[in-house]
Amino acid sequence: MATKLLVNRLNRRITFQKQDGFTTNDEGISVPNWVDHATVWASRRPLRGREFFAAAAVNAENTVRYEIRYRPGITPDMRLLDSGRTYSISAVLEDVYGDRTQTHVMALEELRNG
Repeated sequence: MATKLLVNRLNRRITFQKQDGFTTNDEGISVPNWVDHATVWASRRPLRGREFFAAAAVNAENTVRYEIRYRPGITPDMRLLDSGRTYSISAVLEDVYGDRTQTHVMALEELRNG
């Protein structure tokens, strides 16, 4: 039953990227090179209760939770792309219910200069 409910909410296409070395930009500065790791369907959920206050305690007002089908291999050193926005991953909660149906990813929107 929980799996069916999750599937009905997976309405966003997100991409996980992992760092693959460094490249040099036009100014000669070394910048990370990101490559796609996986593109999956997800549900973006607002933080509530304890999660909201825990995020606010570290000044992470723009922390969001993404729920995806169970997927091992997602790590906090990756980043997440959603609708043109880039998020750093702050935590990955694999197998949330102990039945290999869901993975929750806590992500913090990265601020861009300019």
